[in-house]
Amino acid sequence: MSIPIVRTVAELRTAVAAWRQDNHRVAVVPTMGALHEGHLSLVRAALGQADRVIVTLFVNPTQFNNSSDLAAYPRTEDEDAAKLASLGAHILYAPDADEMYPQGFATTVSVSGVSEGLCGAFRPGHFDGVATVVAKLFLQSGADLAFFGEKDFQQLHVVRRLARDLDIPIEIVGCPTVREPDGLAMSSRNVRLSASEREIAPMLAEILFDTSGRLTEGAPVDDALATAREAIVRAGYRKVEYLELRGDDDLKPLGATDRQGRLLAAAWLGETRLIDNVKVMPVRHGSRNRL
Repeated sequence: MSIPIVRTVAELRTAVAAWRQDNHRVAVVPTMGALHEGHLSLVRAALGQADRVIVTLFVNPTQFNNSSDLAAYPRTEDEDAAKLASLGAHILYAPDADEMYPQGFATTVSVSGVSEGLCGAFRPGHFDGVATVVAKLFLQSGADLAFFGEKDFQQLHVVRRLARDLDIPIEIVGCPTVREPDGLAMSSRNVRLSASEREIAPMLAEILFDTSGRLTEGAPVDDALATAREAIVRAGYRKVEYLELRGDDDLKPLGATDRQGRLLAAAWLGETRLIDNVKVMPVRHGSRNRL
């Protein structure tokens, strides 16, 4: 069993037009390939809600901050196609850079507000690259639904905002982060970790979940975040890039857990940058402040 691979906008639109004639509901799952169980969970969710599912594979150069990171990104199209075929996805859309950004391309989509701070502060231009390529994929596919993982939580907010602001008729579906048995959030970057780093890596999630619990029990936000940052470094991470509590629905900074929040972190383990986030529920009634 194989999956059709299309590489041009024209081919993709021809296929979708045929589906539309049969009144099929179409979903798109944007990826940069190197598919793991997290990606596959998005495809399964899409198959559960749509008649036809397009998975895109494009390592987007405009969202990388340095050329070495772009060059190091894993490219495994054959393996990815086999995984998608086994799930029953209907098309793998794998354009090249010239198809996505033809000569003379001069337009950038920029989303303010939710793109600021967090990864946006440390990866200049990253979310402009994300917003531009995602807007193009939405318009190229004409899909009814698009599926994104909550692991890239700020990206999910950026995508929702651009679809809303640009009146793109597509429903954005966020899906829970998929984790390894030891708690590490699945990521294509995990393959870069050495054996010793892989043993340390799950501590980021463990500390985030512990901190979430402390915040829900009423621990002061600044104290809880400071303790967590210190714990991440003690665990063996080289540097904490950021660790913040933001509103779950709007990404605005929270100074208290009086509404549902999201604890978001980025930290460097050796030469690998890992991100993760966990939900924080409002302080329980009657909880006492504690560290």
